[in-house]
Amino acid sequence: MSRIPPPNPARRHFLFTLATASCVGIAALPASRALAQNAGSLPHLSEEDPLAKSLGYKANASAVDKAKFPTFKPGQDCSLCRFYQGTAGQAFGPCQVFAGKAVSAKGWCVSYSQKT
Repeated sequence: MSRIPPPNPARRHFLFTLATASCVGIAALPASRALAQNAGSLPHLSEEDPLAKSLGYKANASAVDKAKFPTFKPGQDCSLCRFYQGTAGQAFGPCQVFAGKAVSAKGWCVSYSQKT
């Protein structure tokens, strides 16, 4: 007579977590596409916004104070950042850092991270 192995709770937890993460990821895809498509309806981020001020956001990267933000390198702008979700050629687009606001494609902030 063969014995059935006892259930493994760690394996069940892993499979449940994997299934949940997959569902969440799939559900988020249409939302991120819709956000990128509706970028024109988002309010533009103001440099006076408290979060924008704290992250040194400038709508025009050429206006960044290089002495105050030594991590800034010429040629960096929001359109080249991995958090920017606008499409090529758009003047403004959504940003993961500034949720619900559209940032200038030519802007910059300290959260800048080069797209890979």
